[in-house]
Amino acid sequence: MNEAREKKTLKFSSEDFNSIATKKELLSLAKSRDIDLSFIKKKIGYEQELKTLQAELVNLQKWIQQNKLRVAVIFEGRDASGKGGSIKRFMEHLNPRSARVVALPRPTEVEKGQWYFQRYIKELPNPGEMVLFDRSWYNRAVVEPAMGFCTDSQYRHFMVQVPEFEHMLYEDGVIVIKFWFSVSKEEQKKRFDSRLENPLKIWKYSPVDMKGQELWDIYTKYKEQMFSRTHTPFSPWIIVKTNNKKVARTESIRHILSLFDYPEKKDSPINLYPDPEVIVRYFRHIKQIDN
Repeated sequence: MNEAREKKTLKFSSEDFNSIATKKELLSLAKSRDIDLSFIKKKIGYEQELKTLQAELVNLQKWIQQNKLRVAVIFEGRDASGKGGSIKRFMEHLNPRSARVVALPRPTEVEKGQWYFQRYIKELPNPGEMVLFDRSWYNRAVVEPAMGFCTDSQYRHFMVQVPEFEHMLYEDGVIVIKFWFSVSKEEQKKRFDSRLENPLKIWKYSPVDMKGQELWDIYTKYKEQMFSRTHTPFSPWIIVKTNNKKVARTESIRHILSLFDYPEKKDSPINLYPDPEVIVRYFRHIKQIDN
């Protein structure tokens, strides 16, 4: 009994850490001392999986460059749904010469007088380039009408034009991939609270965030109208369940990789097809966690 208690209270010493050079050695030492490091194993497993998927993204990027493809990936979703974190992992090891992130600020007075899509058109990918949109023209489909940032007339005008706009992109060969990051109301609140407590993340928080909690049902109404009007065969919506951030990151990368037949794909050491419990093509009767 006492021996078992001693095993449970045994910890690593500073000498142990000085002698350990790799994660594998750490896990081996922990096992020999009956120390539970299952949470570390899980973290190491995630890091290894992510690294392998990112290497596949590098292969995909080279192929996109060689074939002069134009790829635009749209990341949409409620605040704190994990869009920025996923974009960071997508971009981490890509060549910045042919991959970039677009996160446009509020429109200027000049831009407010332009055709709504105009400031997004100039950000579309060039041949051989991937562009990741951290929010996109779909601001006008959900955030703007829910928050009263556009008129009803502007909203209705946009909803008529957006399928036609995306069809023109499709006909011209631009590959548009649309992600909706879906987070539950409870998880969103936890993430907002976490931002307020973390000095490194408090910059992410704004009064508009909590407004999203207050207007949750209004956001849901506009979100469903957006899906109903803009989910098309040539430009479908892909829903990513994001209550688990790490899973959402790896599965969204898998989805992108699964769409293209680049040469190295057949020799990949990891499964490149997403989990259907996490990545779901939108359809009307799907059960969503952010409804």
